[in-house]
Amino acid sequence: MKGIKKILNLARPYWGRIAVAGVCSLVVAGFNGSLAWLAKPAVDKALVGRDAGTLRLIALAIFAVFLLKGVFSFFQSYLMRSVGAKIVRDIRDDLYRHVTALPMSFFGKDSTGAVISRIINDAGAVQGLLAYTIKDLFVETCTIIVLISVAMSMRWDLTLIAVIVLPLALYAVSRLGKRLKKVGMRAQEKISGITEMIAESYSGIKIIKSFQRGADEVARFRNKNQDYYRELMRSTRIVEATSIIMEFVGGLGIAFVFLYGGSLVISKAITAGDFFSFLTAIFMIYTPARRLVTVHNTLQQAKAPLERIDRLLEEEKESGGEIQLSGINEGIVFDNVSFGYENTKEDALENINVRVRKGEITALVGKSGAGKTTFVDLLSRFYSPSGGAIRIDGVNISEVTLQSLRQLIGIVSQDIILFNDTVRANIAYGRKGAAEQEIVSAAKAAFAHDFILELPLGYDTVIGEGGIRLSGGQKQRLSIARAVLKNPPILVLDEATSSLDTASEMMVQKALETLMEGRTTFVIAHRLSTVRSADRIIVFDKGQIVESGTHDELLTANGLYKKLYDLQFAEGSYTTHGRDDSKADI
Repeated sequence: MKGIKKILNLARPYWGRIAVAGVCSLVVAGFNGSLAWLAKPAVDKALVGRDAGTLRLIALAIFAVFLLKGVFSFFQSYLMRSVGAKIVRDIRDDLYRHVTALPMSFFGKDSTGAVISRIINDAGAVQGLLAYTIKDLFVETCTIIVLISVAMSMRWDLTLIAVIVLPLALYAVSRLGKRLKKVGMRAQEKISGITEMIAESYSGIKIIKSFQRGADEVARFRNKNQDYYRELMRSTRIVEATSIIMEFVGGLGIAFVFLYGGSLVISKAITAGDFFSFLTAIFMIYTPARRLVTVHNTLQQAKAPLERIDRLLEEEKESGGEIQLSGINEGIVFDNVSFGYENTKEDALENINVRVRKGEITALVGKSGAGKTTFVDLLSRFYSPSGGAIRIDGVNISEVTLQSLRQLIGIVSQDIILFNDTVRANIAYGRKGAAEQEIVSAAKAAFAHDFILELPLGYDTVIGEGGIRLSGGQKQRLSIARAVLKNPPILVLDEATSSLDTASEMMVQKALETLMEGRTTFVIAHRLSTVRSADRIIVFDKGQIVESGTHDELLTANGLYKKLYDLQFAEGSYTTHGRDDSKADI
């Protein structure tokens, strides 16, 4: 009942279609009952009474019943399938909308493949349930009620003999149904694992090929696929076991009916037509009863995807405040901010205190894992501090709407995210409704316009998933153009020139310098050309700020920054044969 209630709740917006389908189900059930009624005159009058006229009338009536039954079955089935498709569409819309509103911490828990599986596979399983199962639930329930009524009107004693064994069958089926639910849950988890592996293999195909691990991955996939097959066959055995039970119960009931009813015909208590009509009704009852058992099994199997969908929808969305920020007038303050990722013992940031004035360029340096990216992620509220507060113009960003906060911030990251769409669409992602000239101007500012014109369709060229049809430098320049188009007052550059060759880097660096003018900018970079020109350099180590000052001040302080500088300057001199130290990594 819980599963049925859940489904009915999902179907609530489409009660109109369901009501019409229900009426069609009643009509179909009525036609099924009429076939049982026709059996009596067919035997007594047409066959035993040898009445040719009655025979022709009954034949015509049977044809009309089947024709009308087919018409109403079509409309009933079509309406229920359309409801099923609409509900699955709604579920997928809700799931996708919900997933995009979840905090970044969620995406560290579940893999991409697992989430895809819930949106595609689990929702698809529900579609089969709604398209076929609910249809059968309507039609077969109505049919059983009508046929039992017909049978009871003929011989109530025979009817009781025929149906008294059904509760025993339903009890046995319900016991099997509990096992079926558990097997169904494991099967959904197995198919989720398969989807996850396919997604990982697709994104990591270059690594698989370069390390020549294709055969190993195929073997791993085969094992996962075999595990899913085993669970599927366990489910099949349980389903088929219910069929055996129903055949046994049906045979037992009909055998008793035939024995007792046949004795009544022999003793002339009822006519052969009465008994044949009654047997027709009973035979017709067991067919929808078997289908209702299938409905029960399908409901049990559907509980697994429904529960997985519910668990995803129960994940708490990221939430913001109600204050709208339209810009930045004073600056940004990190006030004793601490933060730790889930399932980690040590904090990624600890007691961070930073004050950044409007228009100031702040460089963040330190070893990998020191907390630089976490620092800027907190500013965008991808994560929330576990302690302290971040304020823009004195307003705690936890009280600001996420939309208005993120509208203020433009990000150019070393992790380049591009979509399988045109060049124009990827740049225009920076600002909804941007005009063509604005898109072109942004591309020119990022020194991307020339290479875009060389593409087969220019700005209409589809660049493939993740921009696979572009070079690393081209992809980075498109992401910079996107940030240029957004024109944010706060700019975050996270290794923004890391994928560029020397010539491209020089051009893009000029574009970035122009872009940074008048903006409050945070630069995570290992290029001294950016770091040295920053108004202030903040040095992170193990989640804490250990130094802060200008490039010259930090060199004079002879601390961690000086050690990083000397180390990477030496590496730069050795590997580049005298390349200018402004290009050495830090």
